[in-house]
Amino acid sequence: MIPVEEALDRVLAGLAPTPAETVGLSEAWGRVLAQPVLARLTQPPMDVSAMDGYALRAEDAATGARLRVIGASPAGHPFPGTVGPGEAVRIFTGGAVPPGADTILLQEDATAEGTHVLPTETPRAGRHIRRAGLDFAAGDTVLFPGRRLTARDTGLAAAANHPWLAVHRRPRIGILATGDEISLPGDPIPPGGIVSSNAHALAGLVKAAGGDPLVLPIAADDRDAIAAAAEAGRRCDMLVTTGGASVGEHDLVQAALGPQGFSLDFWKIAMRPGKPLIFGNLRGTPLLGLPGNPVSALVCAVLFLIPAIRRLSGLPSGPVETRPALLGRDMPANDRRQDYVRGELTRDSAGQPVATPFPAQDSSMLRLLAQAGCLIIRPPHAPAAPAGSIVQVVELSSLGV
Repeated sequence: MIPVEEALDRVLAGLAPTPAETVGLSEAWGRVLAQPVLARLTQPPMDVSAMDGYALRAEDAATGARLRVIGASPAGHPFPGTVGPGEAVRIFTGGAVPPGADTILLQEDATAEGTHVLPTETPRAGRHIRRAGLDFAAGDTVLFPGRRLTARDTGLAAAANHPWLAVHRRPRIGILATGDEISLPGDPIPPGGIVSSNAHALAGLVKAAGGDPLVLPIAADDRDAIAAAAEAGRRCDMLVTTGGASVGEHDLVQAALGPQGFSLDFWKIAMRPGKPLIFGNLRGTPLLGLPGNPVSALVCAVLFLIPAIRRLSGLPSGPVETRPALLGRDMPANDRRQDYVRGELTRDSAGQPVATPFPAQDSSMLRLLAQAGCLIIRPPHAPAAPAGSIVQVVELSSLGV
């Protein structure tokens, strides 16, 4: 058995970002930028007013002055002339500051009298003016590759005058559930059979991580069936299998795919749940073989598949993020395997996160995993931990799973 950290390094080592594709700005949210975004204009393109008021010369705005209003400059309709001594231009937020003016007198600091305005406050030069290029200048790099685009980012790209963006193609992840005993939800369940849940859970996890899942038909415990289904999944950027055969997790998967050119990298990890995880390459397609038990499959997917999708998406990738929390219940000493214990995540009266392990941890209990707020990490040979001690946890909601 190899450590979790080594296994993840080996999974990620052979993965490369997917090629770039061009998408419309409205489709770019959540995608990973493949090329830098350079501003195609200067923002703002000219000096503009930050407030409603009057554009004028600061030296003319002493209290008691009487200035002649010679025009207006609403946003999108610049005043065509120049502001001279004793003159002012009515201006609105976003309006271009006319030549000659060097300050904005707020409308609440002025009294309008017909064609004139009387300042009641004295603004200083430069007040309430947004200078040209305050946000960015033409040619500036406003967004960098390797960034998952947020709503704020797409707004910035739009302001920089980009209707299209180059993003990495969403990684296509093939999902192949195997086993004579499993049936699709709603289908007849054979004697001794169960409903297949792994493929649906993994498809949701893939979407949450930014991938595009392809759920393949269930493959029976038959070498030819598994080989044929896996061959269909080779069109994907990664193939994920769950389950193996009644004789042992993934034994049949390896036996079926070996003659098809499958090259094994590793099998069995020093972790719980999920020891029988397999990783290798099927004639150029990375293959991640997850255990069949629902909890084991999903825990392994959180730890290995999510980082793999991030790497394929063009994101910086490594272990999923962890955070410290107070332990809500005593935990015994651990053995040589790294444990990922399902637990409830709450906060104490001081606002500190508290992780409380569930009493039952059987790897078939999907309901407890659905109720869990976190996975509590117990390193190999960790000593007994009393309630109140600090542990590291994986917060499941932060991963969208």
